[in-house]
Amino acid sequence: MVAVRSRGPTDMREDAGVTDEVDERVTTPLVDEAVKKAAVAWVGVPGEPARALWCVPFEGSLLVVSGPGEQSAPGLAEAAEAQVTLRGDHGGRIVAWPARVTRVAPGTEAWTALAPTVAAKRLNAPGPTAELVRRWAAEDCALVRLAPAGEPATGDRLPDSSLAEPPRPAPVVRATRRPFRLHRVRRR
Repeated sequence: MVAVRSRGPTDMREDAGVTDEVDERVTTPLVDEAVKKAAVAWVGVPGEPARALWCVPFEGSLLVVSGPGEQSAPGLAEAAEAQVTLRGDHGGRIVAWPARVTRVAPGTEAWTALAPTVAAKRLNAPGPTAELVRRWAAEDCALVRLAPAGEPATGDRLPDSSLAEPPRPAPVVRATRRPFRLHRVRRR
């Protein structure tokens, strides 16, 4: 006679690799599709206006790099949450969603996997990908992951106005001068 061991419900879960953990990622098909096609996202952190940032889609989230020699995103590296707005093929805003911000630290497994992916997608990169990744680590550039963390706003829940603003004061913004004219211009 052969003894058969009784398998309880917990034994079956272990064999199948099933856990009781719930994936915290909250997303919709619209957010998933918009994230897949995203190259630029409007990202706003508390206390700062939203900025247009280039991004790289990765497994349902967006990767953004900022810092010296890269795009400026004040407050993003230190933030715990952000508001992300994406546009559709027609150029208009289609979805806005709250995001959980996670900074990827240099030297970690995540950095080793993600930084070269982002560096390879960067346009007009000065030098090879490996050199760019080393520079990001040396100059303390922030590589952050923006993962959906709440209910997205779509359709009627999006603002009707354009949200356009005049340029913010910056060293690169200067007043446009009127052209110099020596004589009066006559019209015929």
